[in-house]
Amino acid sequence: MLRSLTTALATVLVAGCATSAHVPDAARSALAPTGKLRAGMNLGNSLFTTKDAATDELRGVSVDLMRELASRLGVPVVFVVHATPGDVADAVDQDTWDVAILAIAQARAQTIAFSPAITEIEATYVVHKDSVLRSVEQVDASGIRIAAPEKAGYELYLTQTLRNATLIRTKAGSASSDLFKERRADALAGLKPDLLKAMGKMPEARMLEGKFMTVNHGLGTPRARRAAAEYLKAFVEEMIASGFVARSIERHGVQGLTAVK
Repeated sequence: MLRSLTTALATVLVAGCATSAHVPDAARSALAPTGKLRAGMNLGNSLFTTKDAATDELRGVSVDLMRELASRLGVPVVFVVHATPGDVADAVDQDTWDVAILAIAQARAQTIAFSPAITEIEATYVVHKDSVLRSVEQVDASGIRIAAPEKAGYELYLTQTLRNATLIRTKAGSASSDLFKERRADALAGLKPDLLKAMGKMPEARMLEGKFMTVNHGLGTPRARRAAAEYLKAFVEEMIASGFVARSIERHGVQGLTAVK
């Protein structure tokens, strides 16, 4: 069932939004074929999306951008919530969402058309304090086990670039952290802000200096929707140039997430 892929479904009407005259009909039809903008959201990246435990209300940079996009289109926005970014990406051909914010990755570009990047986040490693590893460059070595959640943008990158180390994929970031804490992994890969937060529960860990990649996120739409992809490109360029993305990051107090300039 398609609904089984969705962990929650919330509908938010954009108050007072009127159809924007400058939006081409083809773009509006491609982005909202059901008359609503179905936004694929994931709770696996708290830098973009958080959920209020008491009200189930979604907040974050992704929510701000999706509401603004829906307002431009003159349609309501529907938040289709998934547990992980991989779940969102996997649902691209199942017609459950029209637009989503995901890490831009070559492996996803075969099915998803991405806008220009909206943000930058460093990805690095955490190792045990007694580890012989001192730099990011030393991690890709024979016998080194790296834990990472499957289908995260940085996991897709490591899958393509690692030559010697062994990548241990887990279903979620918490499972990767558990592997590391149990010393079944020598290094834990992740986004730097998330790793800094996780280290509060891992006193035996230290972060390596540097980064193995910079993760860029963009707005994605099913690849066949050319008119949608063309409009998203212009929309993102305006959101960056106007400072909308930077202001949203500041308003939500997100540490470690930087708007592309």
